[in-house]
Amino acid sequence: MKKFDKERVLLAVAGPVIALVVAVALTSVVLVASGKNPVEPYQLMFEQATYSDIQVLIINQAGMYYLAALAVAIGFRMNLFNIGVDGQYQLAAMAAAIVGTHIALPAVLQIPLLVLTAVLTGAFWSGIAGVLKVTRGVSEVVATIMLNAISTSVIAYLWLPSVFGVKIGNNNTTGEMAKSGWVPGIDMGPAGEIYGFTIVAVLLGIGYWVVLNRTRFGFDLRASGASETAAAASGVDPKRMVLTAMLVSGGMAGLAGLPILLGASHTYSATFPTTLGFTGITIALLGRNNPVGIAFAALLIAWLDKASPELEFAPVPYDKEIAVIMQGLIVLAVVVSYEAVRTWGLRRQQRRVGAELAAGHVLGASADHNTEKEVAGR
Repeated sequence: MKKFDKERVLLAVAGPVIALVVAVALTSVVLVASGKNPVEPYQLMFEQATYSDIQVLIINQAGMYYLAALAVAIGFRMNLFNIGVDGQYQLAAMAAAIVGTHIALPAVLQIPLLVLTAVLTGAFWSGIAGVLKVTRGVSEVVATIMLNAISTSVIAYLWLPSVFGVKIGNNNTTGEMAKSGWVPGIDMGPAGEIYGFTIVAVLLGIGYWVVLNRTRFGFDLRASGASETAAAASGVDPKRMVLTAMLVSGGMAGLAGLPILLGASHTYSATFPTTLGFTGITIALLGRNNPVGIAFAALLIAWLDKASPELEFAPVPYDKEIAVIMQGLIVLAVVVSYEAVRTWGLRRQQRRVGAELAAGHVLGASADHNTEKEVAGR
């Protein structure tokens, strides 16, 4: 491997590693300050990860996190901060649940219909922010935050019994979906079942890498994110790329809730998972928008989520919110460590360029000296 490639790998790995080390260190400080053992919580959570049922829970949760993080990463590659992934996937999941409840086609048609419904709903909701940005210059951050709030109200309206809601006890639901829309999972015996849609998440991660690195669209997306001016000079329409990136990001976000919707709950209810979108931001940052890095980050955060409840049942109980604290510290550490690594990388690059220029100057001076000696000899 070339020296330059080794440096790139080092820079890519250094950020997440530093972030995790700093997050663990700061969490340990919090534990010590509260009079608790700073090591035992990690031991308990690592022990939980050895149980097969917890492993299934981690994989299922990681699949949903992975889809949400890919949606965020698509925006990041275009320098767009799509905070609206949370509202997009919830609204998309509800739309898919409503369609799945009121339409019953053969599975070969029903499942693609539900997936298409979720994708189009998520894309439509994020597309509103995209249109506002390219036509009125409205920040996608402000627009998507507002759309998150609006989506909550839209969902509450759709839950009304007079609209699409079905009241079961104190729980608002959309009713049970037709069984032809259920996606079978991978049976792991007593450990439970891995959502079948998790496989789709893996395939989408591969597709994300291929599109981003092996297609013209991916090149235009990365070029526009790096410099809109340079991209425009090469014939790329920045506004079209902004709108396209928001639509693709929202479409991907629409899939984030489908693993559990099609694989377990089969209805959209008040107990449906929330905050996947905001967690996706953390995972995309930690994974540096790389599909492999995002996969490891999703597994890490899912492990913190699913292993932390056991802390409350330890001989000396710990608050399970320790995992939440650690996740928050990871976000802060990621931002700081990436900036530190970026600065370090720039300095190394400047020193390398300076050394190459100095070497070139010496070689040039030596060549001139030899030329002068040859002229004098003649």
